This record gives sequence, C-alpha cells and structure tokens, in this order.
Amino acid sequence: MRVIGIETSCDETGVAVYDDKLGLLSHVLYSQVKLHADYGGVVPELASRDHVRKIVPLIKQALSEANSSLNDIDGVAYTKGPGLIGALLVGACVGRSLAYAWNKPAIGVHHMEGHLLAPMLEENAPEFPFLALLVSGGHSMLVQVEGIGRYQVLGESVDDAAGEAFDKTAKLMGLDYPGGPRLAKLAQKGVPAGYKFPRPMTDRPGLDFSFSGLKTFTANTIAAEPNDDQTRANIARAFEEAVVDTLAIKCKRALKQTGYTRLVIAGGVSANTRLRESLAEMMTKLGGQVYYPRGEFCTDNGAMIAYAGLQRLRAGHIEGLEVKGQPRWPLDTLPAVD
Repeated sequence: MRVIGIETSCDETGVAVYDDKLGLLSHVLYSQVKLHADYGGVVPELASRDHVRKIVPLIKQALSEANSSLNDIDGVAYTKGPGLIGALLVGACVGRSLAYAWNKPAIGVHHMEGHLLAPMLEENAPEFPFLALLVSGGHSMLVQVEGIGRYQVLGESVDDAAGEAFDKTAKLMGLDYPGGPRLAKLAQKGVPAGYKFPRPMTDRPGLDFSFSGLKTFTANTIAAEPNDDQTRANIARAFEEAVVDTLAIKCKRALKQTGYTRLVIAGGVSANTRLRESLAEMMTKLGGQVYYPRGEFCTDNGAMIAYAGLQRLRAGHIEGLEVKGQPRWPLDTLPAVD
C-alpha cells in the first residue's frame, strides 16, 4: 500500500509518500519561519495563506521524487487536528479533494499520533508496548502505548507546554524567532553559576507538567542579573536544565508505574541535545532503551502523517466526504488499530 501524507497543522507544509514495502519514498517540507520572524511568533492567518500557496507545488514535488503517479497512490492522509483551524482546513480540503478526484480512500490523522509513531520511520523502531514522551510547542504529555490507537494519557501540560516555555523564555531574553532552538544553542555556552531553578511539580505525586512558573522565575532572574552575554548563557543553561530534569523525573516515575523498559521521545523538543543525553543516560541506568526520530522528523512533517495514515487506512479506517478540522482532539479518543 502506498499513501501520500499532508501536514499543515501550524507553520510548516509537509508532504511525503510512504510505501508499506519500500518505506519512505519522498519527503518534502517548507517552513514558514522567515514569514513569521518579524512578528515574533506564528500569525494564524498568514500561516493559512502560505499553506494555500505552497501545498500543491509540494504535492507535485513529492509525487515526482517518489516516482509515483496518482495510479500508484492507494490512499490520502492529511492532518485533521490538533492545530490552527485555518491551517488544518487547507490540508483537509486539499487532501479530501485529491482523494475524491482520484477515487482513493482518505483519512484524517491525529497530529500527535503522527509524532508518536515517527520513530517507526527509523530502522531501529521500538516494539509495543512503550512509554511515549511527546514534547512540542503545544503539547507535553506522557502516554502509555500498548499499540496503535491504544493510548492512555498518564500526564500532560496544565499550562505552558515545554516547547512553549522555551519559546516564551527565549523572547524574554531577546532572542529571535524561533526562540526555542536559539535558547538551546545559547545554553551550550553557559556554565553552572550558582543558579538553581525550580523543577515544577516534581515535589508532589502525579505525572502532569507545568512550566509557566518556571518561565516567571526565569523572567525575574533575567531582570535581577547583569545583561552580559555570559550571564545570559548561564541563565539559559539553568532554564534548560530545569526543563530537562523535570521531564526526566516524570519519565522515570511513569516507567516505574507502567513497568515498561522502552521510552519513545518525539515532537519538536525531542531534538534537544541535552534532553536526549539525559534520557539516554537514565534509560541505561534503568536497563532500558530510548527511541527517537531523526532530527528532520522531530518537527512537523508529512512523513509521520503518511505513516500513521497508512496504518489506519490499511485497517479500514476511512473518512467520509465531510471536510473537517479538529483544533482540539484528545489523543486517547482514537480508535484502536487491530
């Protein structure tokens, strides 16, 4: 089976073609970073309009690079949610229209399920069951995964997600958009300098996350300290270490609770080097293994949507003719794939 996947949930237009026997045949991505840089963040209306401009050329490019025509495609997958409603509707309209015109089945894919399954694109793919840490600009959650569609959310953000906290803190430090990766790069120059930032919600039971208080603590530290380059780098490091430690502590709790020995990390923040190193060290000590997608599949992309869509289409999950975006969509409401 061969599926084309379309991703338009936020500020990246991604298209990919995936074959269940040959693997990933093509993967093209257009990022809107430059478009939104002047505004310091994503402007939803501009994002939607840019998806409209880029999506058809990218579909043609992905098909060409996959050496595929419409006759070779067996199904169309597109991101249905969560995400920005205008951006979602662009992908949903185009994806559903292509499926209708080509007389192919279509499926709307959950964006976070795409991230969760992204490590399956790698040669060293995890087996079920496993614990998944999904960390991105809009989500931080721990998920017990018994199979595709068999998800139990063990903990999630009660306010700012980890990626959102990175971006907002970077803005407080005067770093350009996108701030999260720039803050992580600045943190590499930092050294321990007596800063001890809080590890939020680790002093109480439970697996939920909260990073808004850490952001405020960092803002107060920035205001109270000298504004030289080394101090800024030290503060960035202290912030990053606090986020990473918090995520690691919660992962360790969840692994103990589930008894699992496999940990998957996915989403944009999973590309963070310090986070990967910390979780790899933790899993080695626990006698387990950590899995994550390559860097280009940590951020939003069409490959993860094509893969997730193929699994559901192959199981007979097909969307009707209705074009619908779902900006809010609990992950644990998805049907299981038998």
